[in-house]
Amino acid sequence: MLDINKIRKEKEIIKTALLKRMEPKNLDLDLVLELDDQRKKMLQQVEVLKAQRNKYSKTKPSPEVIAKMKEIGEEIKKMDDQVKLTETELNEKLAALPNIPADDVLPGGKENNKVIKTFGKKPEFKFTPKDHVQLATDLGIIDYERGVKMSGNGFWIYKGQGAILEWALLSYFIKFHQKNGYTFMIPPFLLTEQSAYTSGHLPKFRDDLYWTQENTCLNATSEMMLGNYHREEILAEEELPYKYCAYSACFRREAGSYRKEERGMIRGHQFNKIEMFQYTKPEQSWDSFKELAANAEKLVEGLGLHFQSVLLAAGDASAAMAKTIDIEVWIPSMEIYKEVSSVSNALDYQARRGNVRFKNKETGKNEFAHTLNASGLATSRLFPAILEQFQQKDGSVLVPKVLQPFCGFKKIEKK
Repeated sequence: MLDINKIRKEKEIIKTALLKRMEPKNLDLDLVLELDDQRKKMLQQVEVLKAQRNKYSKTKPSPEVIAKMKEIGEEIKKMDDQVKLTETELNEKLAALPNIPADDVLPGGKENNKVIKTFGKKPEFKFTPKDHVQLATDLGIIDYERGVKMSGNGFWIYKGQGAILEWALLSYFIKFHQKNGYTFMIPPFLLTEQSAYTSGHLPKFRDDLYWTQENTCLNATSEMMLGNYHREEILAEEELPYKYCAYSACFRREAGSYRKEERGMIRGHQFNKIEMFQYTKPEQSWDSFKELAANAEKLVEGLGLHFQSVLLAAGDASAAMAKTIDIEVWIPSMEIYKEVSSVSNALDYQARRGNVRFKNKETGKNEFAHTLNASGLATSRLFPAILEQFQQKDGSVLVPKVLQPFCGFKKIEKK
């Protein structure tokens, strides 16, 4: 959520920035400020009425005084109800506004995304390569048919060496993050509406989440849980930044039809991920952003996979984020790059929603923290990339060296 005072002081600057990711017809900052003015005016009127009531309460009771106090009391209640309605509308308007894009983020959508780094080269094969679905099926490491039978389209079962490879990836990520000073967590997978609101998934992405009968939702990413870990808290300034990583299975409805080329594990309703998350002071957040991006890149580099890093344009990034870099791995059969990590800085946008602050010792005031997140990493596209990029002519797949200690085998072969 944006700071209403900042909007008031820098309206035109903020308007120009938000138009990087919004259509002019959907942006009306004047209405937001008008609602705030109405709220303030009504609050002043309530204070005047309360002062009048207090004045009458100090006089000798009489039928006239009692009648006047009752009249003022009814007017205060009426005004309080109007204030609540106005505040609700104001908060809805503010909640619908996206974050202000960073200065170096280009306007527009995917067409303006910018490749800022490339690692390795696209693999070249002296044989006809298979796609990951065929490889996984031939090697007996993923059972797609029974996954669909059990749970429907968009689900699969890791089996045998496939399950071990998947767990090896997660173990590799966790060990890496622990060495870098991140506290590891396994949070609940169900969240309240307030948690989904704090993370920025509500109100816009309600239909992308799975909801239970108790009105809780399955997490779409551990970012949702970690972003609520310190909700409604005042953090210790001297301890910042707080660095966390968490494992979760992630669940996304992803409404709409699947494209033919996105079959298999490329786009599913459930996948595994390790998430990195930081709470920082404002002056720390951009250094933390660089750290998170470097960590995500080092993990993919360690696997030896060809990938690129892309600075997303404003319209292609999540609405809650000021800046996002995607780490995209090459999928040979699709001849396209697919995202395995999104590294994002939300600045104080999420912290305002969750009321996460720290006490500035110099000023003595409570300030909103900054929050950052990054996949570190998601496996559902790394797994296909490993199968396809490291496949051999005989149909086997070489296991990346960094995973071999976790796997106990160097190659996956047909049994």
